Amino acid sequence: MALFTLSRDPVNALLRLQQELEHAFENPRGLDLGISGRGVLPPVNVFRKDDDVVIRLEVPGFAPEELTVENRGQTLQVSGKRAVSEEPAEGAYHRRERMVGEFSRSIQLPRDVDPALAAASCKHGVLTVRVPARAEVKPRQIAVTSA
Repeated sequence: MALFTLSRDPVNALLRLQQELEHAFENPRGLDLGISGRGVLPPVNVFRKDDDVVIRLEVPGFAPEELTVENRGQTLQVSGKRAVSEEPAEGAYHRRERMVGEFSRSIQLPRDVDPALAAASCKHGVLTVRVPARAEVKPRQIAVTSA
């Protein structure tokens, strides 16, 4: 596949080249990364720490009151809304890449955690949601007594 073809309009040729390069970076080696692939915003990391599940979303520029975290069964729904500013204070946009408007991400949780006990905090543009393990799946120390 040719990245671009010669054209009498160099601006359109450069724009097509930029689109092809962006597509190549979003889809490395032609792999279909699916709905959780690159380009889904905001980016999210889900991992286990101790027995809990920790979810971290990049939400730079969002105030905590602009974010909503809800659980629906074993699904965690994170959404946010940032007001769209019409024009910059001075001048006009040359490029506008910062996310504005609304977003929503749904994260399926494993059955061994209790979403009703989830806690969320937002610091330095990273929303962290910690979902603790259910009490019945946590290891429990059993005291040994003499008979």
